[in-house]
Amino acid sequence: MSGILTGFAIIGVVVAVGYLAARLRLGGPDARATLNRIGFFVASPALLFTVVARADVTELFQAPLLVQAGAAVGTAALFVVVNALWLRRPAAEATVGAAGAGYVNANNIGLPVAVYVLDDPTVVVPVILLQLLVLAPVVLLLLDALTTGKVSVRFVLAQPVRNPIILGSLAGAVVSLAGWTPPDVVMAPLEILGGAAIPMILLAFGMSLHGSRPLAPGTSRRAALVAAVLKAVAMPVLAFVLARYAAGLDQAGVVTAVTLAALPTAQNVYNYAARFRTAELLARDTILVTTLASPVVLVVATLLLHGG
Repeated sequence: MSGILTGFAIIGVVVAVGYLAARLRLGGPDARATLNRIGFFVASPALLFTVVARADVTELFQAPLLVQAGAAVGTAALFVVVNALWLRRPAAEATVGAAGAGYVNANNIGLPVAVYVLDDPTVVVPVILLQLLVLAPVVLLLLDALTTGKVSVRFVLAQPVRNPIILGSLAGAVVSLAGWTPPDVVMAPLEILGGAAIPMILLAFGMSLHGSRPLAPGTSRRAALVAAVLKAVAMPVLAFVLARYAAGLDQAGVVTAVTLAALPTAQNVYNYAARFRTAELLARDTILVTTLASPVVLVVATLLLHGG
């Protein structure tokens, strides 16, 4: 238990440093964007390549991935039902709300949690690939059709190919499946670059919390609160049920499933909403509320699971 709390403390301290840096305007107005871009295009792909290349890829895509997929789809479906019965937001906004309820921040927060809390960075790789290769194209297709009245399949299918995180993960998978061990001259620079990924991600995340005003009057705050509650509470509970009773995972597997499901909503959801200029405030508020709630949910879930 002390190791888990230490992991959360490490993440919290670095996030707090990022928030303080933003308050003090260190690095100028573009500091967060610069850290995000370098982390996204350089450091994270390098980290994922080195992690996946050393992993047994055949063990990554088994029951735990089905649990995460079921929890994500189930929670998103719950938002659709609540929207139909109560919220009655337009279809495009409902799509953003459903994505906010089920799409976890597997990269920016998931990687640090996997490293410092679960002590296994490979557990988050299947979730990243599931979301970027399956869930993201579905969300993009729906938003494209609902906001423009037509579907650009070429645009949607091109997104994963252009994503450096996917490319780094897939390259690592090829190396793993081939049984090849890259020479040190290849792996050492990638390990150095990958080592910078998590600090930059956490600093940028802390900076993003500065100046945010969630749930302002006149916004879609009811929908945001519903999506946030479903994401923060319903998804971990559903993951627990699926992991323990449907998939029959052991205690460690259940803890991993619940921990990953308790991650906050991914910032990708806001990017998708902004791309199609719909429900941007709904996406932003859901991300912020779940981000603030996630550490509490993770600690409570950890105490309950280890206590049981």
